[in-house]
Amino acid sequence: MSFTYEDVGATRETGFCPPGFHPLHVRTRLGEGERVFRRAAEAAFTWEMHRASGVGVEATADRAAPGVDVTVTLAGLIKAPCRVVWTVSEYRRAGWAYGTLPGHPECGEEAFVVERTGDGTVWLTVSSFSRPAAWYARAGGAAGRGLQAAFARRCGGTLRRLCAGLE
Repeated sequence: MSFTYEDVGATRETGFCPPGFHPLHVRTRLGEGERVFRRAAEAAFTWEMHRASGVGVEATADRAAPGVDVTVTLAGLIKAPCRVVWTVSEYRRAGWAYGTLPGHPECGEEAFVVERTGDGTVWLTVSSFSRPAAWYARAGGAAGRGLQAAFARRCGGTLRRLCAGLE
């Protein structure tokens, strides 16, 4: 299966949003220090963040890596097939992005990046660009974008909870 949009990998560029897509950028403070960073990155890469945030995940690998297919199930009903398009694993930055495949209710890409700033603060940034693909996503309009933003905030809260007590 091929991606349902042209700008594959574009979430690597901060703030990029192709014409006709809606941008999303949600940043959540997770805590401080190396242990928080490592724990958050591991939870993001192993799908734990997604599962603990209340969505189902079926993936062709235990960890996010380019080419891994992932189907996220929302509310037990909506299946959203994706493929990991890039990963980053650096000293102070770790994360990945997936892009939509045919059958996903949206069209676009979403990135989950954990960063540790110079002062030791650890952040999760969820950024994406998307537009409705399925009729029910189009009918939902702004409510669908609101749900996407709520999920991004939920991922941040989930990672903060998973990292509690590590500072």
